Amino acid sequence: MKNLNEFNSKIEYVLTDIDDTMTSGGQLGSRAYSALWQLHDAGLKIIPITGRPAGWCEMIARFWPVAGVVGENGGFYFRYDQKMHRWFFYDDKTIKNNSSKLEEIKKEILASVPGSAVSSDQFCRLMDLAIDFCEDVTPLDKVAVEKIVRIFNQHGAHAKVSSIHVNGWFGDYDKVSTSFHFLKEQFGLSQSDMQKKCVFIGDSPNDEPMFAKFPISFGVANINKFVDQMKSLPTYVTPSKGGDGFAEVAACILKNRR
Repeated sequence: MKNLNEFNSKIEYVLTDIDDTMTSGGQLGSRAYSALWQLHDAGLKIIPITGRPAGWCEMIARFWPVAGVVGENGGFYFRYDQKMHRWFFYDDKTIKNNSSKLEEIKKEILASVPGSAVSSDQFCRLMDLAIDFCEDVTPLDKVAVEKIVRIFNQHGAHAKVSSIHVNGWFGDYDKVSTSFHFLKEQFGLSQSDMQKKCVFIGDSPNDEPMFAKFPISFGVANINKFVDQMKSLPTYVTPSKGGDGFAEVAACILKNRR
């Protein structure tokens, strides 16, 4: 990973994770939120790419200065442009059937992994199951987290580890595939355009597919604790963690635009 001060490209789209990338200590601080507005006011299009649920993404798409949001690790995207545009990977019937299967997985995980819990935002979710291993519970060790992932996989579900949750779902989608679909459908970008005009900012292993696909990517400093678990790393790393790191990336992007 290179130092942030080595970045010198002009870009148009900022794709970014939220938790522990834009936030610090579970909150969106003033420095990161100000950086978000500065990017917007400079004409950049910001697109959060998150594991957070549909209910949160509805609010983010409406009230944050963003061009859209990809939620639940790629299960859908929402874009507010005079009215709300929503795209889902699956139809309502399939979503309902998958929810029933995830309910059975939930029971097995909670019975098999002491200390795990369903995430507090699960009631807002449509496409996936989020198991909390350190947000509102006493942090679980690596062995317990790996067991949660294994149970999802044994049922044929995908599973990704974020900085706070293990997210599991059915369906061949992820953050990358839905990000590409969003950028093509809403802005007419080819994959070649995306790799030249877009950057991605993240912090954890569930961002690895984005780091692999976007030549220009940034990890906030807390990515350093996960590097031994990852094959694809960000191009650049910030000096600071979380929201302060996000603000450092924003300042660097704005400096290069000037």
